[in-house]
Amino acid sequence: MEMPPSYSGDETEPSAPAGKWWEQFQDEKLNELMEVAFRNNLDIAKAYARLEQSMATLQIADSSRGISLDIRGSGGKARQSGITGPVTSEIYNLSAAAHYEIDLWGKLKANTNAARFDLMASGEDLKALHMSISAQVADLYYLAVEQRAQLGLSDHTIASFQDTLDRVERRYQSGLIPAIDVYQSRQNLASAKAQRPLFESNLAVTLNALSVLVGRFPDRGIGGNAKDLSVSPDLTAGVPAQLLARRPDIEAALLRLRAADERVGAAVADRFPSFNLTGANGGASEKLRSILDSPNIFWNILLEAVQPVIDSGRRKHEVQRRQAVFREHLAVYHTTVLNAFKEVEDALAGIDSSENRIRMLSETVSASENSLRLALDRYMQGLTDYLPVLTEQLRHVTAKSNLLAARRQLISARIQLARAIGGEWTDNFVNQYTSNKRKESYE
Repeated sequence: MEMPPSYSGDETEPSAPAGKWWEQFQDEKLNELMEVAFRNNLDIAKAYARLEQSMATLQIADSSRGISLDIRGSGGKARQSGITGPVTSEIYNLSAAAHYEIDLWGKLKANTNAARFDLMASGEDLKALHMSISAQVADLYYLAVEQRAQLGLSDHTIASFQDTLDRVERRYQSGLIPAIDVYQSRQNLASAKAQRPLFESNLAVTLNALSVLVGRFPDRGIGGNAKDLSVSPDLTAGVPAQLLARRPDIEAALLRLRAADERVGAAVADRFPSFNLTGANGGASEKLRSILDSPNIFWNILLEAVQPVIDSGRRKHEVQRRQAVFREHLAVYHTTVLNAFKEVEDALAGIDSSENRIRMLSETVSASENSLRLALDRYMQGLTDYLPVLTEQLRHVTAKSNLLAARRQLISARIQLARAIGGEWTDNFVNQYTSNKRKESYE
């Protein structure tokens, strides 16, 4: 798979990883919500649990390469026939048995390596989840900011339309205009009022989603105080070669590919003879306290070799299955790389589109404001009817609402770019957690 030299939607020079990109918004409330989400988000909690499972799985696989030691004891009574009649006797056994498999073909090592790659992949999954959660928190945060701005615009629009209605009614009472103008003005005001509950509902849904994302019950007061949607960090995508190192999901897919390769090797090695070294030492006595002093002490050391001869093709088909799993992970890796590039290209296209849309909508808002002022002046002077005023009011409100949405969409596109280009800021979360777990295992 040949990597493109650059992104089609970005002409900037290569950049360093963005780090904690959300701090560039300079919003303390957003920074606080990020920290709360990283501590309390339940998806992250599940990912930590999966990481612990992978750590335990590695320890299980690694322990199979060592020596196992069992201590066995038994005791009881036995009744049997004798020369003088039935005889009842007591017998006690105590022994220690050790077992060690000689990993001549590397099967156990391959399984351990596979488990280690799976553990590393789980760590990369956790990093990717932190990136995803950070993008979701910021996106919902600024969606709430937009909904509040839309509510503010709605209130301003209602007040403006109410003022226009008052002026129209005064002109109607003076006999200067027909009743249809009053009805149209009232209809315009009622339509503006009907839009407000939609923004209230959208804001509530957004805040509820943000609350759950940071691990809280729905809280309407969770949003920040940011009111400006015109400022957002200007991130660059860099070059495609950097993406492979920045994206933890790509690294996770590669690690799982390597784990699958190790399991192919383990399946192949399982078709060869296995060698096991076993040893036992113990004693038997009729008295429990004298087992170790009994003359009936025994020991043995055995080397056992097992060569599979007939298994109805089970091991052969297991190799084939593992090879198919490897090919599947190879396809997953290629798909992950392609999707990563797609996400960057989509974000760049969204940024470019939103910037152009903002410029056009800014001009539209300015032009519609002038048209509305002129139409209202001409109407109040009796030069035109009310229809041009009605039309320009709706155009002006729509343009301002669209401009708010476009500014938020630009922020969203830049947030998605920050997530798509990845970074190394998540390393500390995982490294600190795994380090603490290792300390706990030694204590």
